[in-house]
Amino acid sequence: MSDKQHKPAQTSAPIHPLLASRWSPRAFSPQPVDVETVAAMAEAARWTPSCFGAEPWRFVICNKEKNFPAWEKAFACLADGNKLWTKNAQLLVLICAEKAFADGGENRHSRYDTGAAAFAWTIEAENQGLRCHQMGGFDAEAAQNAFGVPDGFECLAMLAAGYQADAGVLESDELRARETAPRKRRPPEESFFDGAWGKSGFGE
Repeated sequence: MSDKQHKPAQTSAPIHPLLASRWSPRAFSPQPVDVETVAAMAEAARWTPSCFGAEPWRFVICNKEKNFPAWEKAFACLADGNKLWTKNAQLLVLICAEKAFADGGENRHSRYDTGAAAFAWTIEAENQGLRCHQMGGFDAEAAQNAFGVPDGFECLAMLAAGYQADAGVLESDELRARETAPRKRRPPEESFFDGAWGKSGFGE
């Protein structure tokens, strides 16, 4: 099996191929990502549902080919472990959420909605032939300062995106092993319940 053709998830029920094939690699190609492709991913995120239509998400898109200084700033905010494999990722995206509604009231759904927007971006990336890898390993305070994110927003995650490369581009045995390991999830009955917490059988 080629590393570029990672096997789809072995699902317990048939699902859309884009969902089954979605995967978070660490091996990225230095191939540039054109602005039209970036626009398509942003448009997918734009049409995500949100509480009261607040659209709390903001994405700071750093395209290595188009704006290398911005990409460098994003890269500098990453944890050292993530820097090892993100150096070829052509896009680094800072994902932020607005903490309040327009009337000033707390929006306790903002993280939920922003995560949904990030996933919409990810699925459109798959549709465009790209891969994404979400990261919690970054300095949120440094990112907030580096990109001038206002106080009313919080930096939730960094996302690496680009075209997938062979695992051989990774520089350590550990990373290459993680790249080629089978995908796993807990059994569905441990996460999805039938009418009461812990009760299995929802799909029967």
